[in-house]
Amino acid sequence: MPIIRQFSSFFVIGLISVAAHYSVLVGLKTFAHWSVIPATLCGFVCGGIVSYILNRRHTFGEDRPHSETGWRFAVVTSAGFFLTWGLMHLFLSLVGEALYLPAQLVTTGIVMFWNFGANRIWTFRTQRASSEAYPS
Repeated sequence: MPIIRQFSSFFVIGLISVAAHYSVLVGLKTFAHWSVIPATLCGFVCGGIVSYILNRRHTFGEDRPHSETGWRFAVVTSAGFFLTWGLMHLFLSLVGEALYLPAQLVTTGIVMFWNFGANRIWTFRTQRASSEAYPS
């Protein structure tokens, strides 16, 4: 799949994942009175589950077993989790919790590029794609 089409699919699925993430974030912040960082990290996990399920099939056309792709996705997502944690700490220290949604939007944009690149290059890389990149 050409990278533009693949990124477009990743972006649309990302919007669905972000809806799950932000629903949990805002729900926990507003109704359960959680602080922003734990609420956004809970939302990140929920969005990550949605992302894996949809991207595995629709963006990367993956049919290998979950035992091959699941752990790789978890590693990439863990890095994204800690990137989200660090960026949100940084942004909230600069702008305060009142502006947590704009801070989360910027963080989401940055983490999206990390997730796409790492998942494309490593998690869902096919044998054919890797042999085309490094012909023998």
